[in-house]
Amino acid sequence: MTLLAENAASGRPCALATVVRTESPTSAHPGDKAVITADGELHGWIGGSCSDALVRREALVAMSDGLPRLVRIRPDADTGETRTGGELTVATTCPSGGTLDIFIDPHLPKPLLVVIGESPAARTLVELGRIVGFRTCGVHPGASAADFPRADRVLNSLDLSSLAGERDCWVVVATMGHYDDDGVQAALALDDADVALVASVRRSAAVMETLRQRGVSDEQRARVRAPAGARRAGAQEEIALHALAEVVALRNERMTANPVAAPAALAGFAVDPVCAMTVDTKDAAHTATHNGATYFFCCSGCREQFVAEPARFLRATAG
Repeated sequence: MTLLAENAASGRPCALATVVRTESPTSAHPGDKAVITADGELHGWIGGSCSDALVRREALVAMSDGLPRLVRIRPDADTGETRTGGELTVATTCPSGGTLDIFIDPHLPKPLLVVIGESPAARTLVELGRIVGFRTCGVHPGASAADFPRADRVLNSLDLSSLAGERDCWVVVATMGHYDDDGVQAALALDDADVALVASVRRSAAVMETLRQRGVSDEQRARVRAPAGARRAGAQEEIALHALAEVVALRNERMTANPVAAPAALAGFAVDPVCAMTVDTKDAAHTATHNGATYFFCCSGCREQFVAEPARFLRATAG
């Protein structure tokens, strides 16, 4: 799908939802698809109101943890949600009454490796980064695409503002003494990026001192890993190999130790306490307040039932 390709090219996460099974009555059919973008918007068709908000919510979760999941929507008098492994079953008393199975597959961008410099080590880093699964960006003042022929992107200045939205960004400065301090300072402007400097211990200390004199804070300077790779190597290609191996190892450690938290957008969804449908709170037309708490409903009928007997539905929800 075009939207999937566009998001992949721009480094934005998204998810593909595909209807795999239905039982009437439902407006969806097996094979219906939709792309859910990182802002929670759904583009396509996977059914009506009974599935829309739920699929958008679960797609955001999938984009967060990187795991596919199967969402099963079942008509049932006993409402509620049950998670088992990669499956979520939602029992609902939605009047539509249909059954839907929807597979949600997250499409996450590859991590970005930004290499600053025109040295042989820099060019090798771009080549190796592409091989091990990174998107790559070569950076050097005045550079052209010919300077980094295998890079996904080339920047011809140290203005890295176009990369500010990258969430999984790794910068290696391999300027080999030519403009180390300028390269590191430019990289530190990317708040979420990991920054490493290819240099000797002595050279690294000199760069840090220059940055201190320029007013770069202790906290910012502490973000820089130097020397990159933490090993002595002979040829430029060996230097690049050690630096990239460190990036790969650190990324794997951090992904394992600190799984990505669920996006803040999840706070924008609630569950109707009457029928168990997922409701988008920012678009909800039907709400009620009980004991200081606000509840959201898919329709006026659910709201009216709740207002008449709130204790009944809150007991069912708690149970």
